[in-house]
Amino acid sequence: MTNAQTSPLAFLKGHGTENDFVIVPDADNALDLPPALVARLCDRRAGIGGDGVLHVVRSAAHPEARAMADEAEWFMDYRNADGSVAEMCGNGVRVFARYLQHAGHVTAGEVAVATRGGVKRVHLDKDGSVTVSMGRAALPEEGVTVTVDGRSWPARNVNMGNPHAVAFVDDLAHAGTLYDEPPYQPAGVYPSGVNIEFVADRGPRHVAMRVHERGAAETRSCGTGACAVAVAAARRDGLDPAETGTPVTYTVDVLGGTLVITEHPDGEIEMTGPAVIVAEGTVEPSWLDASA
Repeated sequence: MTNAQTSPLAFLKGHGTENDFVIVPDADNALDLPPALVARLCDRRAGIGGDGVLHVVRSAAHPEARAMADEAEWFMDYRNADGSVAEMCGNGVRVFARYLQHAGHVTAGEVAVATRGGVKRVHLDKDGSVTVSMGRAALPEEGVTVTVDGRSWPARNVNMGNPHAVAFVDDLAHAGTLYDEPPYQPAGVYPSGVNIEFVADRGPRHVAMRVHERGAAETRSCGTGACAVAVAAARRDGLDPAETGTPVTYTVDVLGGTLVITEHPDGEIEMTGPAVIVAEGTVEPSWLDASA
């Protein structure tokens, strides 16, 4: 890899329900993106600003994705805003696919995207929405208790390729500021940290959520979190498509918009929502040098 700090860095900016990302095209995996540089890029005052970085690499060029290259040409090397590596990002996958379309790598229709959470199937709809097959949820039995400002709630353990703790509350304001990760016990349930969702009912099969994302604080949206919330809500409501043989759909309001989540009888979960490219440009070499 070359050192990204010694030459200009091309980037784009995109968002999915206001979960926003710095997109770094790097087909040959030639760039060095150390955690400190990723954090600087995501800095909303001194950098570009974003909830994470979408590093766009051909699967065959990345050691973590080569085994998926036959299924998916492109790998989403996702980084959290603090520079740490993440397994998956549902809103990120939609924006990633929209970038591939924007760059002329794919057209409307089906596209496969390799992630650390496996290959995700994406459908670029002509109306501008993007549907992602998010895989199946795992429901580990061991959960945690989340506490904010003296209030505590049991949280359902849902894994969407990354870990989630879903707590149902009467009022989303009870989640507090979400600047810092809400404490939970027992901490050993999530040895690598967790995304924590607070969920309130809005109507039949309709919920609203706020989320503290691991490595990014509160974000305007979280795609895997919305899927985890829909699954947890369905189980709370006594709806398991594997048992009923009927798909179940939940509307999930996030701070940045609305996502529609459908779980099918075979366990496959689909997420539909918007994905937008808003800008593109080049990072100044002098800024890159200063961030080294």
